[in-house]
Amino acid sequence: MYPLYLIPLMPLIGAVINGMIALAFARKSSKAPEALVSFLAVLFPLASFAFVLAAVWPFLFQDVSAPRIETLFQWMASGNFKLDFALRMDRLSAIMAMVVTGVGSLIHIYSTGYMRGDKGFARYFSYLNLFLFAMILLILGNNLLVLFIGWEGVGLCSYLLIGFWFEDPAKASAGKKAFIVNRIGDFGFLFALFIISSILLKNSDAASSGIFNFATLEEHKALLAPMATVICLLLFLGACGKSAQIPLYVWLPDAMAGPTPVSALIHAATMVTAGVYMVARLSFLYDLAPFAREVVASVGAITAFFAATIGLAQRDIKKVLAYSTVSQLGFMFLGVGIGANVAGIFHLMTHAFFKACLFLGSGSVIHALHGEQDIFKMGGLRKHLPVTFWTFLICTIAIAGIPPFAGFFSKDEILWQAFSRGYTLQWALAFATAGITAFYMFRLVSLTFFGKSRVDHHTLEHLHKPSFTMDFPLIILALLAMTAGFLGVPEALGGHNILHHWLNLEGGVVSEHAESENFERLLAGASVGWAVLCTSISLFLFTKKWNAVGRFVEKVKGAYTLIYHKYYVDEIYDALIVRPVNWFSRVILWKGVDAGVIDGIGVNGSAKATEFLGRLFGLLQNGMANSYALYFVMGMVLIVWWIVH
Repeated sequence: MYPLYLIPLMPLIGAVINGMIALAFARKSSKAPEALVSFLAVLFPLASFAFVLAAVWPFLFQDVSAPRIETLFQWMASGNFKLDFALRMDRLSAIMAMVVTGVGSLIHIYSTGYMRGDKGFARYFSYLNLFLFAMILLILGNNLLVLFIGWEGVGLCSYLLIGFWFEDPAKASAGKKAFIVNRIGDFGFLFALFIISSILLKNSDAASSGIFNFATLEEHKALLAPMATVICLLLFLGACGKSAQIPLYVWLPDAMAGPTPVSALIHAATMVTAGVYMVARLSFLYDLAPFAREVVASVGAITAFFAATIGLAQRDIKKVLAYSTVSQLGFMFLGVGIGANVAGIFHLMTHAFFKACLFLGSGSVIHALHGEQDIFKMGGLRKHLPVTFWTFLICTIAIAGIPPFAGFFSKDEILWQAFSRGYTLQWALAFATAGITAFYMFRLVSLTFFGKSRVDHHTLEHLHKPSFTMDFPLIILALLAMTAGFLGVPEALGGHNILHHWLNLEGGVVSEHAESENFERLLAGASVGWAVLCTSISLFLFTKKWNAVGRFVEKVKGAYTLIYHKYYVDEIYDALIVRPVNWFSRVILWKGVDAGVIDGIGVNGSAKATEFLGRLFGLLQNGMANSYALYFVMGMVLIVWWIVH
């Protein structure tokens, strides 16, 4: 049996080697050999995926249920407090690791074609491998501190990759925005760690077994119960930053500034799923905090609806998919928030397949059109990009929730669990969101691939055809989007819900409300009908009646403008937070404290005082003997006076 540390070690080695290649050739002001860089960049993620399959094999085929813990070294020790740097493989981390390394490897393969010719080719793959390493460490960590290292690692790598083309100020700014917003959420995570440590360090058993180990936290959760709500809400604040939920979602749409494969990696399989994974991993703590569960579920449902409405009006192909990601993450948080952890993880898995394919498909379109991203300047591309079109269409059907594709089963499981557990308002928002998703996604397909071509004539004549390395990942991901849903077919629809029984992660309290299979089938039918209706309307409007859509938009121009400008949330944040902080930093901290007090009084003031005293005492050194005699006599008089008194 292979050691677990080989799983994260493989992409780390790839990151180091390609990083050294990038530095070596940068000093020579020449391009690194792309064939070598591509081979190394793809080899190590694939090796990591192979080691994951080897580690997961016992859980899949030998009915192993106990987690496999592998201690690498003792990390901290003080008195009776001990904490190991250890990795953990159980069924939850197994499903996450397979998704991350599998989809991640496909994105690496796609990138070898997409990034060909870029002067930062080796640097790009070094960052991409490092990103994969950090995400694997997050997943496999046996305690919250190891998880937090990976948590911060993916935040750092997102900054490097989003701002990869840093010569462009807008792209560099997007990278900084992602980094700063994530740091805000991470403060919540850190405070939660402080509270946990302050409580459990007082217990000798917990301290000696590692206060941040997941097994220790679960064993001593009764000690944490009085502060469970605060801890869970602080952890969720961290999740809101990492997984782009209200109010910290604003970084993710701007993350489109990075190369398109980066968008696929961040939005589909890695960073944005970290918060969902963390809540599912700590579900035993959330079971102690019903109010925190309500908050997680409500924020998820509101975010899903809010982001979906923004997707209705976006023109940038990647921005539509970005807001779609924010919305689908809301579905996942609704799932884990109500305690339906398997449903949340199931949707995380299916979403990784169809959203990675959609982003990579958008990359193929952008690549073919020499960088064009405005869907109003596309149209008719299905004839020119057949593989991209069919895979994009399949994954759009999946995300729309139309059976038998994967998105239907995972989304419908969340909707049913929300309704059956009594979260009626959240269910209503999610149900409405499902229809809106189908509408704007088929708007995207219609304007990109159907109808008359609106592409510039010169661009159309010089289309960049995607290479095999770009088409191959699309085909694999589309096949997964078609078939993965059969792992979670519920009993009410004639299945065995294999994933549900295999993961066995359920938490929360199931209500008595609407638990009959007939009612579940009724809700599933309503969900399908709603998705098909919205899909049909969208296809009809944007392929047959686009002019009518334009006239309708003119009539509701105010509402359309509000949605198109994303409800002006960025502008509000800029006015209420960014500008005041900048003003305070510039006027008070810089000019007032730094320049005025520290430089003016501390540094420059002390220098001027020294200069003044030097000049003053310099007047006494005039070289005249009678003056020195006078000073001597005056000094003696003062000494005698001081002694007498």
